[in-house]
Amino acid sequence: MAQQHWHTTGKVLAAMIAAGVLVIGIALALILRRGLSARAEPTLLETAIARGVRHLATPSFMHDARNPVPLSSGVLAEARAHWADHCATCHANDGSGNTEIGRGLYPKTPDMRQPRTQELTDGELFSIIKNGVRLTGMPAWGDPAGHDDADNWKLVHLVRHLPKLTPEELAEMEKLNPKTPDEWQQMQSEAAFLAGGNEAPPPATHSHHHP
Repeated sequence: MAQQHWHTTGKVLAAMIAAGVLVIGIALALILRRGLSARAEPTLLETAIARGVRHLATPSFMHDARNPVPLSSGVLAEARAHWADHCATCHANDGSGNTEIGRGLYPKTPDMRQPRTQELTDGELFSIIKNGVRLTGMPAWGDPAGHDDADNWKLVHLVRHLPKLTPEELAEMEKLNPKTPDEWQQMQSEAAFLAGGNEAPPPATHSHHHP
């Protein structure tokens, strides 16, 4: 009986291995035929891995950390300006991720107004901003020594505020978004026209760096 049991078990294992090899073979064949494109929607497995990696961006001692920066209108104003200049290119001013870069990443930039982000702890949000997320387009921001941690904690407050952004706040942020030379030229031309001038001054140089 024991010999028959092991014989049956061996057949089952062999069948499982053969099925696995077949699935992998089909997947590789599809990849070779279609290529790997960042335009495709991530599979459930890839999505689960990406979320797991995002969770691993947080050291255990930071998981339950509370935001040490008191919330105020001034703090939110600073964070909006910071976000508009550094984060909106991928995340959009409203946190939706609906930008050319955000839509083109793989996995795509998440909508940070939704529960999967809003339910993260302060410590998790801070760690994601500071440490980045491997295997995604999210870079690490700030000084590793922590000299500018306050700026990242202010961004945590803004992430919490994203679902409540007002039209006035969004309009304010739009003015602070990085501009291309063509956009600067258009702005300068419009300003010169409104001032009654005939020619627009040369495009301004936009500084884009992490404070």
